[in-house]
Amino acid sequence: MTADWQTIIDKHYPAGRRVRGILLSHSRSVADEALSIARRLHLPLVDDEIEAAAMLHDIGIIATNAPGIDCHGGMPYLCHGAVGADMLRNDGVDEKYARVAERHTGSGLSESEIAAANLPLPAGRSYMPDTLLEKLICYADCFFSKGGDGERKSMERVEESMAKFGSGVLERFFELRRIFS
Repeated sequence: MTADWQTIIDKHYPAGRRVRGILLSHSRSVADEALSIARRLHLPLVDDEIEAAAMLHDIGIIATNAPGIDCHGGMPYLCHGAVGADMLRNDGVDEKYARVAERHTGSGLSESEIAAANLPLPAGRSYMPDTLLEKLICYADCFFSKGGDGERKSMERVEESMAKFGSGVLERFFELRRIFS
């Protein structure tokens, strides 16, 4: 069943807040990118589910400390996926959307990467995209930031960004690119 993404965003992001516009603009760009890829490659996914997953993947940013995008919560920004997954679960949203939120960061985060960098993520969860929908949103998200001009990043710029986080992250991005190019 498709999530009513607009109602969920309305619940957590009040009208008039700058962060609402940032979330909607970014998520719409990710949704359009994901839908374009899915249609071009004839992926066995439902358009409404792709759109809902993309529109909800960053729902947790509101709970983080990222003043540059009008987020004044107490959690580190890195936790927005886990927090968003919890928000969606608490709202009774289908688990597939919670998993997209939880697993979309970068090209995924492995247990060893989380441990080696002592990242502040809740233990006992997977932060690696597994399903085709999870991988698609993860990949499409790599091309758009929440700040700046909102334009699609070049492949080179995305690769440079991924490389900053280590070879494992970059290799996983290359695998996603292979699937979706």
